[in-house]
Amino acid sequence: MKYKLLCLVFGYLSMASSITLFSQDNYRTHQTVTANLKTLVAQNAANATMVSLTKTIGGKDIWLLTLSNGKPDSNPAMAVVGGVDGSHLLGVELAAKFAENVLLHHKEVLETTTFYIFPNMSPDASEQYFSALKYERQANAKKTDDDRDGAINEDGFEDLNKDGLITMIRIEDPTGAYIPLEEDPRIMVKADANKGEKGSYKVFSEGIDNDKDGAFNEDGVGGVYFNKNFTYDPPYFKSGAGEHPVSELENRALLDFLYERWNLYSIFTFGPTNNLSEPLKYNAASAKKRVVSSILENDAKLNKQLSEKYTKIIKAKNAPASGTQGGGFFEWSYFHFGRLAMGTPGWWAPKFEGDSINKAPKNKDANFLKWAEQENISNAFVAWKSISHPDFPNKKVEVGGISPFIQKNPPYAMVDSIATKHTAFILEVVKMQPSLLFTNLKEEQLGSGLTRISVDLHNHGMLPSHTEMGAKSRWVRKINVSLELAKGQEIISGKKRQVISKINEDSSIHLSWLIKGRGKLSVKAGAPQTGTNEITINL
Repeated sequence: MKYKLLCLVFGYLSMASSITLFSQDNYRTHQTVTANLKTLVAQNAANATMVSLTKTIGGKDIWLLTLSNGKPDSNPAMAVVGGVDGSHLLGVELAAKFAENVLLHHKEVLETTTFYIFPNMSPDASEQYFSALKYERQANAKKTDDDRDGAINEDGFEDLNKDGLITMIRIEDPTGAYIPLEEDPRIMVKADANKGEKGSYKVFSEGIDNDKDGAFNEDGVGGVYFNKNFTYDPPYFKSGAGEHPVSELENRALLDFLYERWNLYSIFTFGPTNNLSEPLKYNAASAKKRVVSSILENDAKLNKQLSEKYTKIIKAKNAPASGTQGGGFFEWSYFHFGRLAMGTPGWWAPKFEGDSINKAPKNKDANFLKWAEQENISNAFVAWKSISHPDFPNKKVEVGGISPFIQKNPPYAMVDSIATKHTAFILEVVKMQPSLLFTNLKEEQLGSGLTRISVDLHNHGMLPSHTEMGAKSRWVRKINVSLELAKGQEIISGKKRQVISKINEDSSIHLSWLIKGRGKLSVKAGAPQTGTNEITINL
């Protein structure tokens, strides 16, 4: 009896431990995410593996989770990448929770699809959220001379009001370019001379001009941004870009891995670039340049279709503008890698609609603060507070502003719901993935031992076998069709092996051969990113 009771108690504790394994009330550290994912993989060893691709210069692992049916190369694959922006903690959570959701609730999808998941590509930067001094960091731990003055890390942040956050300082000065925003005076905006506005404040990031060059915090704890270190439109000689594209261990390790995964048909990025809420627009002139700078026409149509599906599932409107700073991962994945590229920040503050008393703000920051107030988020803004500043004697200097991280990362209580919706969207995309099927097989006996075989090779997926950019780049593997003959058989017309450049969504290619002989033969067709189909014919 005691033994049964102990087993019952142990079983209950084990179940409770499993249920609360990933329970959090705040964003997870790199160490916690790592531990949680290792536990998840151990519990799902038949369908998941986890390896470190490399360590950052700060000594943190870049993890790869592979979710599959046990044979990852046998199915078309999608990569899911988080931590593209080091201050975007939500992206790390959404990538990790996608893995959790698939393994715990949607394991059947692994029969047809492989997922390569990279939870955090910027762990050196994202850990700043958990440090005693919080500021939005995007760079890794490499020491860099960002202002190129021959000295390293000589002008970093100082926490002037001792609140553990780096915000802004504003200085009353008639030569300044900033004024308080009329609809919310807490927010500083540049004066618009066309509207008759005259600046009355200077605004800098919180700190001291340590090297006395007139700039604030321009060469603190340096480093290279993961999302500025790729080969498409690299921002040479800019802070955070690195000495050359793919100079960093994490960037190189990721690309080395992806370039060898021929079965990849899509890359989904949780980051600042958003082509799902607002699809990319085709520009004929830019698309025809030697260095293409516009999404191609057919890919733009596909992007629009996916955007409509995303909006329907996520139900989030009024997304902020999708900015790019050059050298970005999303841009590389489409323009240089030729895959179906999807990107989203996953969340942004909804538009505050206002009422008869509180009008809807036009300014993005003012909208965020109104929304935060509505949601009872008390730490969204650090109230302006007067301080004494050594660089501005006899001037009124105040510290304050919107708290770091808070505009990119919603309250943690919202993360599970956001992750569930994005899992649903990704799984809808997976249902659309290219897939080949032989259909309409015909055999015509022509006499003298001759048989004409004709068949349609149909892509019954709702995604093309290749993006237009992928076909143009010639990097994505083409569809290979091969005829395997039995002894004594001979091809009279048609090719034993042929290559097909592309089959559009829900479209077919007609194939035909004239064969002499009797017995069985097989026809096989496929590419790594579409999967393979085979039929056997008995002549």
